[in-house]
Amino acid sequence: MTSSLETDLKTLETTAKEAIATTDTLDGIEGLRVQYLGKKGQLSQILREMGKLSAEDRPRVGAIANEVKETLQTLLDTRRQTLENAEIEAKLAAETLDVTMPAVGRPLGRIHPLNSTVDRMIDIFVGLGYSIATGPQVETDYYNFEALNIPADHPARDMQDTFFLSDGRLLRTHTSPVQIRYMESHEPPIRIVAPGRVYRRDTVDATHSAVFHQVELLAVDKGLTFTDLKGTIKEFLKQMFGEDLPVKFRASYFPFTEPSAEVDVQWKGKWLEVMGCGMVDPNVLKAVGYDPQVYTGFAAGFGVERFAMVLHEIDDIRRCYNSDLRFLRQF
Repeated sequence: MTSSLETDLKTLETTAKEAIATTDTLDGIEGLRVQYLGKKGQLSQILREMGKLSAEDRPRVGAIANEVKETLQTLLDTRRQTLENAEIEAKLAAETLDVTMPAVGRPLGRIHPLNSTVDRMIDIFVGLGYSIATGPQVETDYYNFEALNIPADHPARDMQDTFFLSDGRLLRTHTSPVQIRYMESHEPPIRIVAPGRVYRRDTVDATHSAVFHQVELLAVDKGLTFTDLKGTIKEFLKQMFGEDLPVKFRASYFPFTEPSAEVDVQWKGKWLEVMGCGMVDPNVLKAVGYDPQVYTGFAAGFGVERFAMVLHEIDDIRRCYNSDLRFLRQF
C-alpha cells in the first residue's frame, strides 16, 4: 500500500507538471489548481488513503505528499505570474501610444467677425439689465409695418422695400417686429435687446447688402425720457469703442419713434453715423395695448456690419459673406 501511494503521488506530480507547463491561460491555471490541489482534487483523494497506512509509513508518505503539494503550488504560482506578465505586455503592445507622432485633430475654428460683434453688443446690454428677445424672420405685414405705425400708403415703406412671399408674408426688414411681439405678451417694465438677420431689396456694393444684421433695443416703463435714451446710447458706445468718444444726436424721422434722432460718433477724426433712435411713438404703444399716458419708452437700432467694419477696418461689406479663409483667419 505504501508503494502504491508513493507511486500515485509521483505520477500525480509528473502529470501536473506537464499540464501546468503547457497551459497558456489564467483560467486554465485556476482549473489545474482546483483539479490537483482543491478540496476534492486528486491530491486530496490520495491523502484519504493514508488512513490505511501503518504508523511507521504515515510520516514518510505525508512528507512526500507535502513536498508534492508545495512543488505544484510553486509551479502554479510561477506559471500564473508568467501568464499575467505576458497578458500585461500584450495589452501594452496593443495600446502603445507614440507620443512623438503628430497629433490627429482638427484645426480650431474662429468666431466670425459679425458673430463676435453681436456677442460684444449683447454682452454690453445684458450688463445694463436688458434681456435677449428673438422672433421669426418671415413676418406678416402687420408686425413688420402696420403695428409700427407704417400703414400701407406710408412713404417710409419705400425705404424698406423687401422680399414678399406668395401668401402675403414677407422677409422682415428690421428686428422691430420682435419688439411688437414681445410687448403683446409682456407687461411693462420692459428692457430687451433684439439681434437678428434682416432683408431689404438693395443694390449690393461695398457698403450695402440685401441681407444684413441688426440689433435693436427697447425700454418701456413709467417716466422714461429722451435723457434716459441718450445716457444708454452713450454708455453703449463708450463700451463698444473702448473710449469716451464725442457723440452727437441729429434730429431725424422714423415712423415708430417721436422724437427721433440719428447718432453720430467721432472716430479717427471724422463723424460716423452709427444708429437711429427715438422715443416710442404713442401709436405703437396703443397697438400693443399700453396706455401712452402711463408708459413711455425708447428704442434704438443699428447695423452689425457697420460696427464690424469700423472696428475691424473692413473695406467691403461683401468680405463678411464670401467665406474667404484669407479674410476670416485674421480674426
